[in-house]
Parts: sequence; structure tokens; C-alpha cells
Amino acid sequence: MPYGQVMSSRPAAGGGRWVEVDPARIARWVAGFTDRHGPPTTSLQGYGLLLSAPDGATAELHTPPGAPATTVNVDAFVAAVTAPRRIGLLLARKGAVALGIAEGERLPVHKVDTRYVQGRTAAGGWSQQRFARRRENQAKAALAEAADLAVRLLLPEVDRLDAVVAGGDRRAVDGILADRRLAPLAALRADRLLDVPEPRYAVLVAAVAAARAVHVLVREPDRDSAN
Repeated sequence: MPYGQVMSSRPAAGGGRWVEVDPARIARWVAGFTDRHGPPTTSLQGYGLLLSAPDGATAELHTPPGAPATTVNVDAFVAAVTAPRRIGLLLARKGAVALGIAEGERLPVHKVDTRYVQGRTAAGGWSQQRFARRRENQAKAALAEAADLAVRLLLPEVDRLDAVVAGGDRRAVDGILADRRLAPLAALRADRLLDVPEPRYAVLVAAVAAARAVHVLVREPDRDSAN
């Protein structure tokens, strides 16, 4: 993007670009948008705030998980997204799971665990069926163990969490949160699903910033029509 520093940027379906902005930089990002396109009008939307500039450019500022809803005011939006909040993290892929509790940018509570799950086999016939059953049993055991970890690590803190953000393989995450004991955590689950590789401690640390980021959909008429 030509204004402000962003964490990542990717094309959006239907035109424009999604950018992820650190909450601490969102005020600077809005200032850059204003400098480039002119003072925008703001309107309150279900996702957060819509900035509409005089030249036709728009920016949808999506409230990140756990941040409170705001009024139609950019300063109030900035204050809401930069305020410290406690977020539960649940990352799962194959037999690996990483759980943590983020307090602002910190990760004081964390746990990473890996359980072997056999890969797919190209063999046919009886061998393929046997390996498929073994793999299914291993996957079920991994999900059950991950659910037990969530019960021990996240569930006791559920009343102090502002949101739960998941990442990795959606089916694995859904399988873990399907455990009835975790219903209070599932109720706090945000729509955001983080795209992460196999969970490790470094991946969990990086997920803190991704969970807190402000997602902004930017559409610039001249640029979009040229693409």
C-alpha cells in the first residue's frame, strides 16, 4: 500500500485489497488514507467503520476479535482496537496443536503439543483400508488430546477472555471445539481463522499479532479499474 505500514496485503475478491494493520499503527494508516484521498466521511457498519473518501476510494475497517463496538468516530475506533484485551488462541493442524492466552502483545500462557498422525498412503486394496483406519484413529486421538489441553489451559480462564481466535485446519479446530466441555470457549470463537503452518511456538507467537490485527478492505477506483 502507498500509505502506512501494513503487516500483509492480498487481493480481495471483487476488487480492492485486504491489508492487515497492527492496532498501534491504525491511526497512522487512516492519516495516510486521508492524505492520499481527502478527508473521508465515516459510517458505522456491522463489521466496524466505513471510510468513504471524496475521490471514491473506500476503506472498510473491521473490528478485530475481542475489541468492543464503537461509535461512528475514528478516534473511538482507534481507542477500542488499541486497548489491551485477553484472547485465547487455538491452532491445530494434523497432529499438532498450540494453545495460548494473549494479553495485549504478550503471550504469558502457552502450550504446544505434537502427536503423530500417519500421512496418506498410495497403496490400494486391504492395505489402504487398514492404513486409513489407523490414520483415522490417530487423528481422533490427537483431537481428543488437544481438547484435554484446552480444558486444562483455556477453559479455566474463559470468563476472563474477550475472544477465542482459531487457526490452521478448520476441520481440526471444529473437531476440538465440538467437545461438549469446551462449549463456553466455542461461544467466544471469532469468525477470523488464521492461516498458519503446522503449529509450533514461533507460529503461536506470530499468531498473537495476526489475531489482534485490524483487517482493512481498501478499494481505489482508479487502481481497481486498471487491474
